[in-house]
Amino acid sequence: MTTEIRKPRHPLPPFTAETAAQKVQAAEDAWNGKNPEKVSMAYSPDSVWRNRAEFLKGRAEIQAFLTRKWEKELDYKLKKTLWSYTDNRIAVTFTYEWHDDAGNWYRSHGNELWEFDELGYMQTRIASINDQPIAENERELIS
Repeated sequence: MTTEIRKPRHPLPPFTAETAAQKVQAAEDAWNGKNPEKVSMAYSPDSVWRNRAEFLKGRAEIQAFLTRKWEKELDYKLKKTLWSYTDNRIAVTFTYEWHDDAGNWYRSHGNELWEFDELGYMQTRIASINDQPIAENERELIS
């Protein structure tokens, strides 16, 4: 077993309004890039997630989840908004739009609670999400 040498992932906790907003923007940018391997590297190796009713642990499970997600959620576009922060935690609200392979469009709304380790990697992510069917002409997050 190899031991990973982790470099600090700035900005680091404790967060300020500015650094929390930077973390949120970095997450939005990464998720909109739809690269599961790259996105997973923002999480600690043993990161724990709850995403809807799915529970994940570790980067391999996160990568597999994100691969499945972006194979299903086509033309995915996300907007995250900082809700609050303290020390090593950040709360965000988000909206994303996508369509399935049958052309049905959705707007997904939710909240995430994030907790970071001392090196700036997310160690816990708890997401609650609701999907709203929309018509294609009702999209708000057009690239």
